[in-house]
Amino acid sequence: MTSITEVAKVDLASIPIVGPGELRPTEYFWRDLQPWLAEHGYMLRPRYRPGWIPSWEATGLYYRKCEDGITITYPQVLDATRISDGEIVALKKVSISLHPYEVEIGHIFSSEPSSLDHRNHCVPIYEVLQVPDQDDIVLLVMPLLRDYKEPRFQTVGEAVEYFRQVFEGLQYMHEHHVAHRDCMDLNIMMDPKPLYPRLYHPQSDLQSLKMGKLAKHYTRTARPTRYYFIDFGLSRKYNPDDGPPREDPIWGGDKTVPEFQTSDDPCDPFPTDIYYLGNMIREDFLQPLFGVEFMKPLVDDMVQDDPARRPTINEVVTRFEEIRRKLGYWKLRSRLAEKDEDSVIRTYRRVRHFFRTIGYIVTWRSPMPTP
Repeated sequence: MTSITEVAKVDLASIPIVGPGELRPTEYFWRDLQPWLAEHGYMLRPRYRPGWIPSWEATGLYYRKCEDGITITYPQVLDATRISDGEIVALKKVSISLHPYEVEIGHIFSSEPSSLDHRNHCVPIYEVLQVPDQDDIVLLVMPLLRDYKEPRFQTVGEAVEYFRQVFEGLQYMHEHHVAHRDCMDLNIMMDPKPLYPRLYHPQSDLQSLKMGKLAKHYTRTARPTRYYFIDFGLSRKYNPDDGPPREDPIWGGDKTVPEFQTSDDPCDPFPTDIYYLGNMIREDFLQPLFGVEFMKPLVDDMVQDDPARRPTINEVVTRFEEIRRKLGYWKLRSRLAEKDEDSVIRTYRRVRHFFRTIGYIVTWRSPMPTP
């Protein structure tokens, strides 16, 4: 019988050794597909084009400082340039056998009338490309999006607008009888173009497109943006005539769902969506930040252990609107402070916030920046 140690040795031995900055095996798929993608209107960065020669070989620069030296972050997602208009888009590799409903769910929210509804916060799918000679693989063409938390939220009003949009977006999905089933923090992103009009390197998002400089950005108050749900690989659409749905537990990115901890019994996925959003707000806002304590009673109800005691998304939206109406002008303008700030950083950020707020008031920027 082969031991675990022997298996590990075999696996390690089979992994090809690549030099600094060279293409990794996970990138070969994209390199080999580039000529076909170009025929269909999409150009990958020089790193993935036929005959690529690393630029640092001629310049002598450290490869990490070169645009074509940045490796892929997630093997299944890569940026590309749409040849027709120069827009940078995201290409997502999807296995139909593993995620048979992802394309269907994406089409529901990317087609009219949903695509025209401002309450729809599902990432739009521009096009679905069938990969040649691989019947199981398609590419979803979507807008380039960014982690919703980067850059930092500056004010309470910015956070409140974010809460409003994600509640609105999940409500819209549930109204269409679709449960996301994995709406944790990594599956909520934002449109970066208002904040980053010159964008950034898609695989190194602190750097400018051409590398060498930090990517400059605006605040959400100065340039309001929209937030989107992504990744419908676990999502399902249900027929309301069949009654409340029941699904076997399926683990998404958030491993803390109470109803999955002690039982494998089928459960209603809609209350689980409520837990995911509540836990995201708890972990990303209430625990690390000062200023959003008014959300705690609602979040506490959203993350109750018993799914039956959690509010529906309609109840969440109603209660949130009541909370929001009670927030005053200066509360929304107030700084969203990190709990672990040291005294020097705290002082610097307070001073900067003071002068930035004066600028917002003078230029009539809304304290709750709705796009």
